Amino acid sequence: MEDLFIQISKAVVAGLMMGLVFGLVALGLTIIFGVMDIVNFAHGEFLMIGMYAGLLTATLLRVDPLVGLPVAAVVGILLGLVCYYSLVRFLLRGPIVAQLFGTFGLMLFLRNVALMVMGAEPQSLHHGILVGKSFVVGPGMVIELTKLAAGVLSLAAFAGTWWLLNRTKIGKGLTATALDGQAARYMGIPTERMNAFAWALGGATVSVAGALLVNFWPVDPNVGLLFTMIAFTTVALGGFGSIPGAALAGLIVGMMINIAPMWDACAVYLEMEVGWLHQFKYSFVYLAFFLIMVFRPRGLFGWKH
Repeated sequence: MEDLFIQISKAVVAGLMMGLVFGLVALGLTIIFGVMDIVNFAHGEFLMIGMYAGLLTATLLRVDPLVGLPVAAVVGILLGLVCYYSLVRFLLRGPIVAQLFGTFGLMLFLRNVALMVMGAEPQSLHHGILVGKSFVVGPGMVIELTKLAAGVLSLAAFAGTWWLLNRTKIGKGLTATALDGQAARYMGIPTERMNAFAWALGGATVSVAGALLVNFWPVDPNVGLLFTMIAFTTVALGGFGSIPGAALAGLIVGMMINIAPMWDACAVYLEMEVGWLHQFKYSFVYLAFFLIMVFRPRGLFGWKH
């Protein structure tokens, strides 16, 4: 019984830590949709570029991976601005289908550029003050410092983003643009700049999430596909355009992924002759996305129709 309790406790702790990171991954997606009603299919590729930014900063400059966080943020801001001014603002003049295909094409473009420049082989970080280190919190309970730091820093990034959007002039301008762009223009708010700011902020948050992930997750040009699906599920569950919803939904998605390890632990304890679910752990996320779209497309806190 003690082993079962330990295994379930480990799964819960892992789900909460990863859930905070998933929330940060989804934050940029929900900001961009909240302001412009456009779905960025290249969001996972933004994350992949953030991972490479953190990896290359740490390996080429021989510094700690944590130094790569501000570098990844700057790369994400520049990436968001370049994508907005060179592509997205033109897509906004066309029909919705053009926006969908446009960001889908951006996804393929970024992925293939990464494949050409970085190659297809997965790459990992092997040094850093947190990499490979852990601490014991109880019998059989070991927490990796890289994942704990990723969860804590994701929570700090959420708090900073909330403060920026609710306590600063530019944040209030962004919120006004999200509520009613035309009325915001009449009030003198530069909505074009607000749109660009949304893409810069979205790019920065997801790139920082990538730089946190690369401390314990290998990166390759296709890694964005998995996180795109997770981000879409998180945003759909929390509600398109809802920042608190993204935070809560990230935790829920993190727990969903850890349902399989909990089930496997119960199966071992009860000596049940059932198949292992661990290899299907992401299937719960895909199922949740389908069910949310069918039964509650506005999510938990969404205000965008």
